[in-house]
Amino acid sequence: MDIWPGKPYPLGATFDGTGTNFAVFSSTAQRIELCLIDDDGRETRVELREVDAYVWHCYLPGVLPRQRYGFRAYGPYDPENGLRFDPTKILLDPYAKAIDGHVENHQSNFSYDFLNPHEHVAQDSLGHTMLSVVTNPFFDWGHDRPPKHPYHRSIIYEAHVKGLTQLHPDIPENMRGTYLGLSHPAMVSYLHDLGVTAIELMPIHQFVNDTSLQEKGLSNYWGYNTIGFFAPHNAYCSSDTLGGQVVEFKTMVKALHEADIEVILDVVYNHTAEGNHMGPTLSFRGLDNPSYYRLVPDDPEHYFDTTGTGNSLNMRSPHTLQLIMDSLRYWVSEMHVDGFRFDLASTLARELYAVDKLSSFFDIIQQDPIISQVKLIAEPWDVGEGGYNVGEFPPLWTEWNGKYRDTMRDFWRGEPSTLDEFASRLSGSSDLYAHSGRRPMASVNFVTAHDGFTLRDLVSYNEKHNEANGEDNADGESNNRSWNCGVEGPTDDPAILTLRLRQIKNFIATMMVSQGVPMIVHGDEIGRTQAGNNNAYCQDNEITWVNWQLDAYQHDLFAFTKNAIALRKKHPVFQRRRFFQGESARGGTSLAGDIEWLRPDASMMEEADWSTWYARAVMVFFNGDKIGEPDERGERIIDDDFLLAINASQDDLDFTVPANDGTKPWEIALSTNPGCTDPDTGASAHCGPLAPGAQFTVMAHSLTVLMRGRARQSVMALPETSTATAAQAAEIPEATRPSSS
Repeated sequence: MDIWPGKPYPLGATFDGTGTNFAVFSSTAQRIELCLIDDDGRETRVELREVDAYVWHCYLPGVLPRQRYGFRAYGPYDPENGLRFDPTKILLDPYAKAIDGHVENHQSNFSYDFLNPHEHVAQDSLGHTMLSVVTNPFFDWGHDRPPKHPYHRSIIYEAHVKGLTQLHPDIPENMRGTYLGLSHPAMVSYLHDLGVTAIELMPIHQFVNDTSLQEKGLSNYWGYNTIGFFAPHNAYCSSDTLGGQVVEFKTMVKALHEADIEVILDVVYNHTAEGNHMGPTLSFRGLDNPSYYRLVPDDPEHYFDTTGTGNSLNMRSPHTLQLIMDSLRYWVSEMHVDGFRFDLASTLARELYAVDKLSSFFDIIQQDPIISQVKLIAEPWDVGEGGYNVGEFPPLWTEWNGKYRDTMRDFWRGEPSTLDEFASRLSGSSDLYAHSGRRPMASVNFVTAHDGFTLRDLVSYNEKHNEANGEDNADGESNNRSWNCGVEGPTDDPAILTLRLRQIKNFIATMMVSQGVPMIVHGDEIGRTQAGNNNAYCQDNEITWVNWQLDAYQHDLFAFTKNAIALRKKHPVFQRRRFFQGESARGGTSLAGDIEWLRPDASMMEEADWSTWYARAVMVFFNGDKIGEPDERGERIIDDDFLLAINASQDDLDFTVPANDGTKPWEIALSTNPGCTDPDTGASAHCGPLAPGAQFTVMAHSLTVLMRGRARQSVMALPETSTATAAQAAEIPEATRPSSS
């Protein structure tokens, strides 16, 4: 075999058309071997003799894509001093762009004896662990272009590759649960018809299925257990071709882009699947443990953990930062993704102990010409001390607004709270984001996410029901801010079912009229349930998979959600780039008149009203003539006027249309009151024009959105999409429509 010196950059395995360059970092290893594995599992070892700046490298002519490989690293096995070298472990390349196989719960993957943890065991892990795969970087992207939807026009759809597609009847069975399943016309047309602009995929980086869960007959469904930061998860590939997951992922991105839908990845750069000091040796631990992980300063045998998973990546190490940045650039440049949602992002900002918004991680993101130009969304908390950081991330970043979630849940379930908090969240949360120079789009407004109840379960259960997880219902959040509407779980009571549907619509409508970026979770638009399980991380089954056999209830909800999204997309008054001029605690009210908060009788809110804990009825006036910001061409934006009549109380209430200088009557644009909604289309039914001073009734636990024409446009017209194909503009696939019975 010819062995050439090769180059130290780029790291990983790089195929150039005739051979492959291999490069791997370790500042503490004494010797490293590259191991080539053939189809029969036979191993050929190549010692890496070239070392530049701690990067070990070589070039092998004739090594082609689909070649499986790994590394063996030599050095002291000295856990007490943070060193865990073990050449009997074949290690994954941290820069592997594809990974084959899975990790077994086998003694060989651990460097200690299961029966005597203090005793070192040297047992070869080949055949019991994953292997890296050389990939072909060439792909025909055609005319692929990123949609580049601005934040204020974005509507995010959080989804799971398998959960969304596994039961879809119009997707071929061999493609269900895969990247190709998500790129199937049936799925793409559904997303396009719904009107979302971005799909935020739960982790698709290669992750490890926890062996402890496998022993219980469960699995790591969510995927927050990454081992390969460059590799698409191999279980979401429809074929057995080595490296095929890369091609299928790119195919998925290309198809979604053609439908004008962005792809955002939920990424887990805060920890790895190697766990704590009792975890397996799969990659980073065996290559350079102290460089990749945060070790306890006075006890380097153990790991500093702010993630609750056993370890935290070392954000003080320049090589760890390089790994993360190289990974992010790769996914943007080579895989064409449009942004990232960072899991437990507060951990990434911990250089020492405290969360530091001036940390190196934020500095290098800010300066990077590629990463700084895509969507960057933080989950602004972790489990460490001082880890809750909503509103404290720097410019460029948007955040999952946990305060929005909590406030809206409390408001609509009738929990004692005040209107000033509700007004702050609905108007864009300027109290959280304006101080750092950010705009309303810094707030990702959500009521549910993958972690917790679905929207249907939020209105059906007061308590979690996680017995299926095998932890005696001890796992998961107990304080859900939920309300079951009178009965715990399933019921045949039509009054309760009607109320639950109305509550779901209230949450969806509230998100769509709030300033910021709305996010819904896959299946919430069709009433998906997890039977009260609010921590379904380990349920890779019908508990979490979307059931596409819809009944009339679900069809109604889909139609409503689709029209609520269309209303938002059509009207810039709900998509402001700038905050209202007044203070946040008064919902932005000021003399500018861009927004006004009114009592149900149309009189102005007084100071005492804002702090009345039981107040659950309010009107909000959005002035379409006072948006006060230019469009893309610098021209003044003028929109229709809108009046939100919100009644979260237990009684039907009469509201009065404000008497003002408007000459046109008010029409109902959207309502969660069943009497004002067409049961077949979900569109707002004609309930008659309302003149200034007229009274109208808003049902208990409902809201009504009134519109007064000012702009020359049809409110319910679907937004134009120039890049959608005819197939993608189709209606919901036949199999997902409710039957006539």
